[in-house]
Amino acid sequence: MDPVLLAATLVKIGLVIFLILNLGGLMTWVERKQSAVMQDRVGANRASIRIFGREIRALGLLHGITDGVKMILKEDFRPAGANKFLFNLAPYLALVPALMVVAVIPFGPPITLFDREIPLQIAELDAGLLFVFAIAGAGIYSAIIGGWASNNKYALLGALRASNQLIAYEVALGFSVIGLLMVFGTASLSRIIDQQGGELLFGFLPPWGIFFQPLGFILFFTAAMAETKRVPFDVPEGESEIIGYNVEYSGMKFGVFLLAEFIETLILAAMIAILFFGGWQFPWLTDGGFVFPGGASVALGAVPVFLLRMGAFAFKVVAFVWLLMAIRWTLPRFRYDQVMALGWKILLPLAIANTLLTAFFVLV
Repeated sequence: MDPVLLAATLVKIGLVIFLILNLGGLMTWVERKQSAVMQDRVGANRASIRIFGREIRALGLLHGITDGVKMILKEDFRPAGANKFLFNLAPYLALVPALMVVAVIPFGPPITLFDREIPLQIAELDAGLLFVFAIAGAGIYSAIIGGWASNNKYALLGALRASNQLIAYEVALGFSVIGLLMVFGTASLSRIIDQQGGELLFGFLPPWGIFFQPLGFILFFTAAMAETKRVPFDVPEGESEIIGYNVEYSGMKFGVFLLAEFIETLILAAMIAILFFGGWQFPWLTDGGFVFPGGASVALGAVPVFLLRMGAFAFKVVAFVWLLMAIRWTLPRFRYDQVMALGWKILLPLAIANTLLTAFFVLV
């Protein structure tokens, strides 16, 4: 293998894992602070550090550090009768698939280094979208194994809820992107982004997936949100009902479950940006600068174009994280029967209808 490409790949792996783990930790602050803003209160701001006699609170950002310290120092409890190996394994079965999915996410346009084109993506796969579904779907084993291995009836009930919910919404999730695959003709995430930077629709709209598949976007967003097991789809983790596949976990094991959940939220926001909002594409921005509808243009160098595209992707991910958090602090938890009815009776039929309609329009 080319040593330059090998070195670039190793750097990308280290950088992406470092960023995603730290962003997952930062999400604890994001969730608290956004809930505080929505509820008209100050929110997370008590953790502080003294530097040269001054107390620094930094808008509550230090709460993420204190959370980590608390998780590490808390007692690592394991109930009597629990299966030790599977009980210890379950949290990492949630985290590892989430980290693996990040490998195929393109977070920026390719760059040229030492006369070689380096994609800002750890692994470019022709079936990248299928890889995301296959690996992310493996996370269900963590809930099932964690609930069963805890030797707790409430944990087992939470595991059964999780397995039923994730299976129901995975079917709808898969159907929701079939129309997108027909439109773009590829399952490669980087090629999907490239095609969303082509000729403008009606002379002024960027050719993003949202304009080709508006119903597909709604279905994908809803089903994927259910896959993350967060409010309002958090019946597998019903804290107020003392039911949850992770109810017997404490210390850092519980922290790993929580970290995996936050990373899944980040991945969901990134996938929405990639599939339906152009990924790192910036409206009317080409390799040479802006070309606006009507013929006006602004020439830009390669570096400003690259920074604008990277900033566009980051902005889209942050915007959808904000939206997911807003939904999380707005809607109450659905009942279990409502969750199942929504998945099987509403989302799945609509996803199948969207697939058939898309096939018809592509054909004619």
